[in-house]
Amino acid sequence: MKGKIGLVIGLGAGYVLGSRAGRERYEQIKTQWLKVWNLDPVQEQVSRVQDFAKSQAAAVPGAVWTGAVKVVKAVSKSGATPGEKLDGAIDATKDAAEKVADAKESSDAKSGGSMPAAKPVGSEGAKPASAKPKNKA
Repeated sequence: MKGKIGLVIGLGAGYVLGSRAGRERYEQIKTQWLKVWNLDPVQEQVSRVQDFAKSQAAAVPGAVWTGAVKVVKAVSKSGATPGEKLDGAIDATKDAAEKVADAKESSDAKSGGSMPAAKPVGSEGAKPASAKPKNKA
């Protein structure tokens, strides 16, 4: 799904930026985009995504920073052999990854889990694919 969204955005941006239709067509596209952007359902989704991102972003940076500091300390130990430094860095990285995962899980629990998936466009009233008839041999 992410690939499809990226493709549509890329095609739209390429058309607008590379269009020979001129300023008039650009203004038409811009006007239509603003109409869609300012629709209430779109703005509701925008605010939901912003709230979700804010709630998720609050917990993770502390765990990431602590992990990064531990990794740097493990790598910069004086008197340790390169192998010991590597082992220390690996252990610190694993600990940091676990703490980031714990922070994510706790923020998921606070926010009630991840955001629900959006309904696919055109899924209403869609008919299931009919079974292919079996060949009689």
